[in-house]
Amino acid sequence: MENTVVWSCKRFDELSTHDLYAILQLRAEIFVVEQDCVYQDVDGFDQAALHIMGHLAAAEEEGASQLVCYTRLLAPGVKYEGASVGRVVTRKSARGGGLGKTLMLQSLAFSREHWPETAITISAQQYLQKFYTELGFETQSEPYDEDGIPHIQMRLNI
Repeated sequence: MENTVVWSCKRFDELSTHDLYAILQLRAEIFVVEQDCVYQDVDGFDQAALHIMGHLAAAEEEGASQLVCYTRLLAPGVKYEGASVGRVVTRKSARGGGLGKTLMLQSLAFSREHWPETAITISAQQYLQKFYTELGFETQSEPYDEDGIPHIQMRLNI
């Protein structure tokens, strides 16, 4: 039986404490532990963000669903001139089946719903340049160091 991902988009004040804990745990698990990157994840932008969450639908006997992927959307003018998608993360156990692409497509759709006809900027890890290019993003900068990891700024024009 195929696992079903249930999508949600919530403002910070709509997140339950369980949601917030799961988000911060997943971000720390991947960005800090897996990528061995010590940085300030809780950066003051979460309160202004829309939080896109993908949960694996759990069978009733299994209990709570598991957060398997997440992004954070920021409105135009908060971080960049246009909207932005950041903190893009997929749980390691859920990778390899196209969930990352689906997560980005969901995030772009939510961004367009909230801020139509607005360009979207990302600060992407450089090794993912081809992935984002295939989604329509164009490279806007030379590589730069962000917390010890090479990044590039990319933009999707609407």
